[in-house]
Amino acid sequence: MKNVVYTLLAVVLILPYSRVFSQSDSLHSWKGEPAVTLSSNIDVFYVYDFNKPSSKSRQTFLYSYNRHNEFNLNQGMIKLNVAHAKYRGNFALHAGTYVQDNYAAEPRLLQNIFEANIGLALNKKSNLWLDAGIFSSHIGFESAIASDNLTLTRSLLAENSPYFLAGAKLSYLPNEKWEVAALVVNGWQRIQRVEGNSLPSFGTQIVYKPSSNVKLNWSTFIGTDNPDSTRCMRYFSNLYGQFQASEKVQLIAGFDMGIQQSFKGSAAYQYWMSPVLIAQFAFNERWKTALRAEYYQDKTGIIIPQTSLNGFQTTGLSLNVDYAPIALLLCRIEGRWMHSKDEIFANKASFSRNNFILGASIALKFSKTFH
Repeated sequence: MKNVVYTLLAVVLILPYSRVFSQSDSLHSWKGEPAVTLSSNIDVFYVYDFNKPSSKSRQTFLYSYNRHNEFNLNQGMIKLNVAHAKYRGNFALHAGTYVQDNYAAEPRLLQNIFEANIGLALNKKSNLWLDAGIFSSHIGFESAIASDNLTLTRSLLAENSPYFLAGAKLSYLPNEKWEVAALVVNGWQRIQRVEGNSLPSFGTQIVYKPSSNVKLNWSTFIGTDNPDSTRCMRYFSNLYGQFQASEKVQLIAGFDMGIQQSFKGSAAYQYWMSPVLIAQFAFNERWKTALRAEYYQDKTGIIIPQTSLNGFQTTGLSLNVDYAPIALLLCRIEGRWMHSKDEIFANKASFSRNNFILGASIALKFSKTFH
């Protein structure tokens, strides 16, 4: 495995020089001013959980809008983007309850970094790129940015797979239909590698767009989330399709599945999986609604630790209504119901198999480009 890692690192270090500086016009192509974009996103929310949990943080397996009976900031973000034909970069800071819950394992100084990465074009056509730093995950169709998603709350599938990664990504776009990428990262949603772990993790991504109305994606992760002494290898697959069925109807179908060693050196594996289906209908430019059906199964608690007899086996339905009076502003309300095989949802007295919430948010998204 070490030989593979060293080989990949050698390719990363050598490829930029062999591909870029071998071109006769390389110095000329790197000239010119880049486009600089300043953007921000503010997402405030209120959620009422009808189970009335005693804790304000409603569920340990949710990281977005995870507060009960409280007005709060889910995420406030400000970002600087630099874009040139030969190089690019992003630096973004954020704060909010999403950050408190989802970055709790990171050192305090790193928790407020949303993105910090630099990319270089490695060939004359600028369709082969190397990006390194902290960046959004290649896994999944849902973003931490509220207005980028069809639903208000995030699916169980998205909440329990990486939103962010830290490492290096090599991506190639041979044409408008295909994109492929390979990644070396610090771990499963990790900025800082787990203490005592000497093994980097790896990922791949294949995107196919046969038309402007269809996008198919297959992403993988291979690695571990343990120190060397207890290393259990994890293999994960994320598959989804996005379909613009008509001018008013958009569909997303996704399926996650992962396996992990039962213990270090074991030939036995435990698994988890999650299918999801989302359908959005646009009444007009201002009004939209979306229906989501989902299921998440993690019987042995690999991703979602549980002490119940059957582990985590949960079905969910949600319905949201969106209103966008202007392009910058998005107002949303959503009802979400979840049902588990065991009593895992906390209420005032004990636990319940069912959980129902009503949530609302207002999101403001701004972007300005300077040349």
